[in-house]
Amino acid sequence: MTKAAAGTTNPGGKNGVRIVVAGDRGTGKSSLIVTAAADTFPANVPPVLPPTRLPEDFYPDRVPVTIIDTSSRVEDSGKVAEELKRADAVVLTYACDKPETLDRLSTFWLPELRRLEVKVPVIVVGCKLDLRDENQQVSLEQVMSPIMQQFREIETCIECSAFKHIQIPEVFYYAQKAVLHPTGPLFDQESQTLKPRCVRALKRIFILCDHDRDGALSDAELNDFQVKCFNAPLQPSEIIGVKRVVEEKLPGGGATDRGVNERGLTLTGFLFLHALFIEKGRLETTWTVLRKFGYNNDIKLADELIPTFKRAPDQSVELTNETIEFLKVIYELFDSDYDNNLRPVELEDIFSTAPECPWDEAPYKDAAEKTALGGLSVNAFLSEWALMTLLDPSRAVENLIYIGYPGDPSAAVRITRRRRLDRKKQQTERNVFQCFVLGPKNAGKSALLNSFVGRPFADDSLTTEEGYAVNVVDLPGGIKKTLILKEIPEEGVKKLLSDKESLASCDIAVFVHDSSDESSWRRATELLVEVAGHGEDTGYEVPCLIVAAKDDLNSFPMAIQESTRVSQDMGIEAPIPISSKMSDTNSVFRRIVNAAEHPHLSIPETEAGRSRKQYNRLINRSLMFVSVGAAVAIVGLAAYRVYAARKSTSG
Repeated sequence: MTKAAAGTTNPGGKNGVRIVVAGDRGTGKSSLIVTAAADTFPANVPPVLPPTRLPEDFYPDRVPVTIIDTSSRVEDSGKVAEELKRADAVVLTYACDKPETLDRLSTFWLPELRRLEVKVPVIVVGCKLDLRDENQQVSLEQVMSPIMQQFREIETCIECSAFKHIQIPEVFYYAQKAVLHPTGPLFDQESQTLKPRCVRALKRIFILCDHDRDGALSDAELNDFQVKCFNAPLQPSEIIGVKRVVEEKLPGGGATDRGVNERGLTLTGFLFLHALFIEKGRLETTWTVLRKFGYNNDIKLADELIPTFKRAPDQSVELTNETIEFLKVIYELFDSDYDNNLRPVELEDIFSTAPECPWDEAPYKDAAEKTALGGLSVNAFLSEWALMTLLDPSRAVENLIYIGYPGDPSAAVRITRRRRLDRKKQQTERNVFQCFVLGPKNAGKSALLNSFVGRPFADDSLTTEEGYAVNVVDLPGGIKKTLILKEIPEEGVKKLLSDKESLASCDIAVFVHDSSDESSWRRATELLVEVAGHGEDTGYEVPCLIVAAKDDLNSFPMAIQESTRVSQDMGIEAPIPISSKMSDTNSVFRRIVNAAEHPHLSIPETEAGRSRKQYNRLINRSLMFVSVGAAVAIVGLAAYRVYAARKSTSG
């Protein structure tokens, strides 16, 4: 780690860097570009230069640079804006002998970049250093510090003179370096510390290099790391030197804050070294390490390392049994007191080598049941993984890689059989079922989800967004299935049914109504008919159940007769009565899973669907009669021809 990478090919995957130079008239833009490219100060320069290309061997990273000059004329501002939007980095110039051009950076140019949403590194360059009044000598730090505090996008400030050839190549070197090895993702300038995502990535790299898992990099492990990242071994004297620097800066009184211990370089020491490199401007060292281990500029694994999974709309993705066993081992490893309660701090520790905990945001946050102590049981932990695998399999696999999954990532999950085929075979091999929960407002949808994962009772009158609840359902014979409930707000049904494939991912739909409210029942049956019709039209029919919620209240008049009529007319089970307030919901989830396990049953039939089937049967019967009649006619014609031929022969 003492040597920067030499001859790195296309750092960050960049095939070229486009630098746009902008600033007020007369600040030295064109002279700066010509002097950098030709190494001579131009006597005359045109108002705007054509694009200038610096060859790939101009700078050590061997990535070609294209420099775009811009006009200072007001009438060309639209064209300048377009160029700025295409920039990888922006060089803003001011003239050291004209203080008003420096003021214009904070009053016009930097706000203009924000207005245009140009989110690239900015290099501020003071040109014409040789012309500055010697009586007005002020340090660059004094001048620029207030501006850099206000505009964090400024990467570097530098003063130069094209006439005297002072720091001209450095201007575009810093600009290129800011693109290829940006500071922003790695280091917080204000607190002077590594950013959390950078720490998490380096921690994962440290663990991958700590082959004997003793919490320190031995001399041999350090050497392997150096060879992998920089293609060159460390000499014994260099290893001693690295350790000495760390020991001097991090003597550490405790077990966790020492940079070096008797086994080697600790994680604390490893992170300290990278912070030191960045502070000294050697960002390329840390970036080389990150990129060797597959990270991109967002400090996430590059897209090409994350498998994608092509599947039909009615196929789902589940974890394999081997992956589930791996996750159980991870759970036991981090559940330090073995109480089947993974505390939030322990969960954070599991994902401390991922860019962030993937379950901190919707739809995963609070989707699984919490223990009395606010943690996750092993079932809840596996349920969250099942939910992420179903909704976003690539992200699930990406996070498996982050937490140390040792196998082939693309084999960590399996794609299920098409649900259409499951219906034909009248059985399913799925272990995870997704259930859409529909119904009018105040019907009890949210209460059903909450009771599934032990959340406090709440009505759904304010629910306007989709929500999830996931848990393991125990079936007879010790069988466990994972059930995912997805709440569809009433106003979201129209959008849902506007998509032809919206029911493809649904294993079963449940329609909830308030059993004490007749209007709630009527709206629930309307939704049932709409969803059933959509399934018939698209070929993605789903088993359906009706749930009569709030069974602790008196039913509306004629409730039994109405529900019997609808159930018989549509060919599905009678409504299942539940009361979330009385925690009377356990059996309903087993019935939901049972219905999902029989994909050919409980499929409602609408009047339109029934008429269509009768029509198709009629047509098929007619076609059969036509084909039989045609066959008889053909046979008769053939017999006549044989008879006629024999007659003519005998004649």
